[in-house]
Amino acid sequence: MYQLLGISEKVVELVNRCEKDCEEQFRQIDEACEYNSLKVLASFHKNKVSEACFNSTTGYGYNDLGRETIENIFKDVLGAEDALVRSQFISGSHALTVCFFALLRPGDTLLSICGKPYDTLDEVIGIKENKSSLKSFGVHYDQIDLVEDDFDYETIKEYIRNHKVKVVEIQRSKGYSTRKSLSLDKVGKVIKCIKEIDNNVIVMVDNCYCEFVSSGEPISVGADVIVGSLIKNLGGGIAPNGAYIAGRHDLIELCAERLTLPGEGREVGPTLGINKQLLQGIYFAPGVVASSLKTAILTSRVLEVLGYEVEPTYKETRADIVQNIIFKDPNKLLEFTRGIQEGSAIDSNAVVEAWDMPGYTDKVVMASGSFTQGSSIELSCDGPMRAPYIAYMQGSLTYPYGKLGLMKAIEKIIEK
Repeated sequence: MYQLLGISEKVVELVNRCEKDCEEQFRQIDEACEYNSLKVLASFHKNKVSEACFNSTTGYGYNDLGRETIENIFKDVLGAEDALVRSQFISGSHALTVCFFALLRPGDTLLSICGKPYDTLDEVIGIKENKSSLKSFGVHYDQIDLVEDDFDYETIKEYIRNHKVKVVEIQRSKGYSTRKSLSLDKVGKVIKCIKEIDNNVIVMVDNCYCEFVSSGEPISVGADVIVGSLIKNLGGGIAPNGAYIAGRHDLIELCAERLTLPGEGREVGPTLGINKQLLQGIYFAPGVVASSLKTAILTSRVLEVLGYEVEPTYKETRADIVQNIIFKDPNKLLEFTRGIQEGSAIDSNAVVEAWDMPGYTDKVVMASGSFTQGSSIELSCDGPMRAPYIAYMQGSLTYPYGKLGLMKAIEKIIEK
């Protein structure tokens, strides 16, 4: 049967051998999956989810029972006071932008404490000039880089003491950087340091790619507000678009009025038939994230055996679903990405090429043969065409499909 996909016996034997090395890591993932499934199911019962929640609203979207139920479920699952979950968010970057503009005013300071945020926020912040950026509205921005993949605690404390900071931004996942993603323990430790100096600082965490990877979320370690995309972890591969913002009630109210308009806020926003998909998405999310993690761990082990540098290694504790493979060669990055595309369900015949994607400085190569355009929780692989030529692989709706996609990618780089 593997021959139907052009997968050789040699590759099958390699991957199956590596799979046995990952048994203990897989067991731990299954435990976290069961815990997160319990959280989701308990919230479904608490909020009395019924078929009536699947109903749709149009126009202004007043009195949408399903929308309110979904937001209560996200609030429960993420351990927050409140949550805003809307299809009107185009992406995680859009939700982050709404959050920035909701919380910051002219003269305020935004401080990133894990270096430069993800590329798509460059023009939002004003790192790259844009007439609609935070900078153009008089919001100041500064950043403190990580030190050896951890926060520079002393520099952060000194900065907070000497500057009036309104919002501290923490991006847990590595984005297109070479650093490690940030564990919940590290996030909790730095939040405690910040709050001891100035409890009024709003700590905002970009939680994309990180939900359900462990049993906790950033709200439980002191974050004031967290943001994530629904075409990543919590959409379960079913949500067709959207994002969430969760946290303190007063901050969520500000975000709602920035997303829609002052005075109406969260009371408007038609769901247009999406409620059932969002409910199914969060319901399936624990299992889908588990499949993604298993795919990432197997990928790490196989590429390590083949002699490539990987981060994290298959034995390391993970903060997100992203797996880095450092190829140090643009052609190998391109071929591996093409292999993932060939192993995908949709557009498997497409030949991946690097191109100038909106919001990115470098050309980006991206494989995303997905049911939802750009969905990172489905098997995907991408990376900027810049040294050291890293493939950022993530997702897989089921582990068997992830394993098969990996086999196709291995065939591709061996072939070349």
